[in-house]
Formats: sequence, C-alpha cells, structure tokens
Amino acid sequence: MGQAQLAAVPEPKYWHLRTVLLRTIDTEFSTGQVIPNERELSARFGVARATLRQALDQLELEGRLVRRRGIGTLIAAPRVGVPVSSSEEGWPSTSRSQAWRIVDCTSAPASPQLATALGVPAGETVHTVRRLRLAQGLIVATESLHVPDSAVPHLPALPQLVGSTEGERARSVLRQLERVGVDGESRSVELGVAEADQAVLLERPPGTPVLVVTTQYAAAGRKVAVAVCTYRADTCKLTFGESGGVEVSPVTAVRSA
Repeated sequence: MGQAQLAAVPEPKYWHLRTVLLRTIDTEFSTGQVIPNERELSARFGVARATLRQALDQLELEGRLVRRRGIGTLIAAPRVGVPVSSSEEGWPSTSRSQAWRIVDCTSAPASPQLATALGVPAGETVHTVRRLRLAQGLIVATESLHVPDSAVPHLPALPQLVGSTEGERARSVLRQLERVGVDGESRSVELGVAEADQAVLLERPPGTPVLVVTTQYAAAGRKVAVAVCTYRADTCKLTFGESGGVEVSPVTAVRSA
C-alpha cells in the first residue's frame, strides 16, 4: 500500500495572526503592560477588526492576555504553579483549610453515576462539600468532595446539622472524614471546559478551558471519598512532585451536580 498524502489544511487568518501576536508579545511587551487598542493593531498588521478580535479572544482564552474594563487589554502574568501531589496537599480535610475556602455542603441520594464512582448503592446519601482553591489571592479551582454516608458513620444526624451554617456542616463532614485512615488513592487528569455552575465559582465564562483532577480515596479496601477538582487552565499549571501518581489513560470524571 502506497504512502498516503495528507492534504494541506489552510491556516485560518486569525490563527496566523495569533502566532504573530505571540511573537510580538514575547519580544515587545512585559507582564501587566497594556497593548495597543484594536484600531492600532489592525492598522499595524493589516487585518480586519473581526480577524483581530478572534485572535485576541483566543489569546485571552489561553491565558496570555487579560482584559480589564476601563484599562484595556494587558499581558497576563505567567501561570501560577499549584501543587496537587498528595505529599504537598495531604488528606482532603481540615488540614487544607488555608488553601481552600468552603462554598457549601449538601446531602442528597447518590445518582447512578456517582454511586458507581463511590462503589455504593444508588440512592445512598452522599455528602458533597464544595470549596474554592486560592493561590496568591486568585481563585484557581473549584472542588466537589463527595463522601458517602457509610464512610462517616459517626457524623451527627442530619436534623442536628440543619440549623448549622454551610461552613459548620462542611467542617463536620471534613472532621469525620479526617478520622478515616486512608491507605490508598488514585488520581487522574483530563482536559475539559467549565460548565455553567463551575464557571460562576471560577469567575470565568462558561466553556473556559479547565483541567479536571479526579482523586479517589480508599480505606480498608473500599472507597471513602471522591474529589473532583476543576482548575483554570488559563491561569495555573499543576505540579505533582516526584510521586504525583498521575494516570494518563482515558478516564471518565465524576462531574459535580
């Protein structure tokens, strides 16, 4: 069989301009500097404003540019390194309180997908703690930590928690979870986009590129929690250390409700 010839695919004008703009950014501008306005850039590169906007939108999506109302378009700061290895983060409980901010805590019957991920019967009560992760004062991730009721048998009865604040309910779940002796975990990473509810928490438009880190925790031969962390791909990079234990095989992440 003869060697197949791949047909050349014309490069879109905006993509070529994006490449040109990247070279310009790297050689002529520094972090935080405001770039010329659209009219000036269109004239400089000899392109239509619509093409220029497409290129600028793409660079903003990639985290190379950032728009500020009343100021203009600025060169974005380099991505923030965020450690995600177990040795750097530790067990997903109160020990991470400095990096994570509690959003809310809900308890509901497990969906079939979540029940499968946790290895529990469909309909079992699952406590979900949502948190935001901050780095250098910037919101870089949102997490949904799913804990089946059977994994925290000493959790105070739900009626006793109803009158509590969201933070108190979440901390109660986390304290009980911290008492569980974890003897294993598995972690996977995949590329995704921010859904509507995640986008609100991340303060980004829906469809923003994200990195989804799913961690399954086990104790005594059974799963005791699943954490789904959605990181902004435009502002941070994940660092796993020497023993991050990252899976590269295809996975199906458990999406937060």
